[in-house]
Amino acid sequence: MSAVTSPAAPVAAAGRPFVEFDHVWLAYNDELLAQNQFAVEDIDLKIGEGEFVAIVGPSGCGKSTFMKLATGLRMPSKGNIVIADREVSGPLKFVGMAFQAPTLLPWRTTLENVLLPLEIVEPHRSQFRARRKEYEAKAIDLLKRVGLGGYEHKMPWQLSGGMQQRASICRALIHDPKMLLLDEPFGALDAFTREELWCLLRDLWTERKFNVLLVTHDLTEAAFLADTVYVMSKSPGRIVVRREIDLPRPRDLEITYTPEFIGIVHELRSHIGAIRKS
Repeated sequence: MSAVTSPAAPVAAAGRPFVEFDHVWLAYNDELLAQNQFAVEDIDLKIGEGEFVAIVGPSGCGKSTFMKLATGLRMPSKGNIVIADREVSGPLKFVGMAFQAPTLLPWRTTLENVLLPLEIVEPHRSQFRARRKEYEAKAIDLLKRVGLGGYEHKMPWQLSGGMQQRASICRALIHDPKMLLLDEPFGALDAFTREELWCLLRDLWTERKFNVLLVTHDLTEAAFLADTVYVMSKSPGRIVVRREIDLPRPRDLEITYTPEFIGIVHELRSHIGAIRKS
């Protein structure tokens, strides 16, 4: 297994960096900034193009704050963030997002929910009416790809939780984002459905090679899906461990029962246990 790497000197992933955090600090308002009370501090990392990254850590460590910074929904109080060779100065249009709750609009069909980003994100918004049939065909094809063929005209309440989350992932990917941000997307699902969606995400990422930032409390999920796992400290959140997952791809679920995989999960758990005790 590869060694754990300290983040004190960030390690560049293979290829050119797609995401770069350069000593990023965030306080949520000016009053907290004046008091030097930060939600995250000194985040310094580089993520390669097409890399799958998981962020883990104890509750309240700043994982979701990290996601807000990576999407441009929050600007750093100190430091700089560069994504796709551009300094982040506002919300990014080329990202897709999915959360623990699928947040499908209850008055729209599955198909209409999936199409939503194309209705609101340029350049698709201005072309939506003229290209609606093309966009609908693309959405239906994506729904079939995730096992929801024939469900495009169902309402959200007619879908199981796992089906809703599949539709949510389709919605996040419909506009071909360069980066997919996932905040505990499988946390509310039963174990079997969760594993099914791990494999679905694995296959979509293998096929399309978009960047993924996954926030999760599930260390097995992180080790199974990610190229690299970052462990964050208690608040104020810092990156304290960078762990490369050097297991061969494509990974099948059987790998989660191997001694090497179990050892990685135990190692990550020991880091988080030490953080909780500190």
